[in-house]
Amino acid sequence: MSNSSSFNEFLLLAFADTRELQLLHFSLFLGIYLAALLGNGLIIITVACDRRLHTPMFFFLLNLSVLDLGSISTTVPKSMISSLMSTRAISYSGCAAQVFLFFFSAGVECSLLTVMAYDRYVAICRPLHYSTVMGSRACVRMAAAAWASGFLNALLHTANTFSVTFCQGNTLDQFFCEIPQILKISCTDSYIREVDLLVVTVCLFFGCFVFIVLSYVQIFTVVLRIPSEQGQHKVLSMCLPHLVVVSLYISTGMFAYLKPSSVFSPSLDLVLAVLYAVVPPAVNPLIYSMRNKELRDALKKLIQLVLKK
Repeated sequence: MSNSSSFNEFLLLAFADTRELQLLHFSLFLGIYLAALLGNGLIIITVACDRRLHTPMFFFLLNLSVLDLGSISTTVPKSMISSLMSTRAISYSGCAAQVFLFFFSAGVECSLLTVMAYDRYVAICRPLHYSTVMGSRACVRMAAAAWASGFLNALLHTANTFSVTFCQGNTLDQFFCEIPQILKISCTDSYIREVDLLVVTVCLFFGCFVFIVLSYVQIFTVVLRIPSEQGQHKVLSMCLPHLVVVSLYISTGMFAYLKPSSVFSPSLDLVLAVLYAVVPPAVNPLIYSMRNKELRDALKKLIQLVLKK
C-alpha cells in the first residue's frame, strides 16, 4: 500500500477466531454496554429531575455521564457488530470518526475529572469561598472549556493522523482505531508531527493527573484533622470514588501510550485498551452511586415514583 488513498478500509484486530468465542465476546460487550447505558442514563435522569442534586458536584457528574455514554458508544458497538458478523473491516471514514470521537472523549473526560477534583478541593479545604468560586456561571464556563478543549484536541489529532502516508498495509493490532496502531502502518518519515502532538497531549494528561493528586493530598490532610469519625467517613465517601475513577482511567491510558516498544504485546495492548476505553464508562455510575448517599436516595425516590405510576 503506497499511500492512504490506495485503500478505503482498515482491518481491526479480532478478539477471537472461533464462532463460539466470537459470540462470547459479543455477549460480554453487550452486557457491559447495556450496563453503561442503564447506569449513566439513570444518573442523567436522576440529577436532571431532582432539584436537590442541582449542585456543582452533580452538575459535573451529569456531564461525565453524558460523555461516558458517547465514549463507550464510540468503540463497543462496532466491536460487537464485527464479532457478530465475523468481519474485521472498518471504513476509512469510520476509522477517522472513531479516532476523533475517542480523543474528544478522552480530552473532555480528563478535563472533567480535573475540574471535579478542584470542586472537591474547594468544598472541603475552602468551604467559606465555595459558593463564590463554584458559582453557576463558573461551573458552566468550566464545563464549556472542558468540552471545547476536547474538541480541539480531537480535531488536531485526527487531522495529523490521517494526513500521514500509509505504506505498511491496513491491518491494525487493536479492536478499534487507535492512533499508536495507525502510526505503526505509516511511513516512518511522515508521522513525526503526530508523535510530537501525542507526547504533548500525554504531558497535559500527566499535568491533570498531578493536579488531581495534589488536590487530594490537601483534601486528605484536612480530612485527617476532622475530630469526628463520622465526618471523616462522609468526606472520604465523596472523594474516594473520584480518586478510583481517575487512577483507573489516567494510569492505564498513560501506560498504553508511553510504554516502550520493547513491551509490545497484542494481548497487553488489548487488555489496556479495554481498561481505559470500555471499563470506566461502565463502572463510573456504579462507583459514584454506591458511595454517594444523596444520589442513592434520589435514585430510590425516582424508582419508587416510576413504580407507583
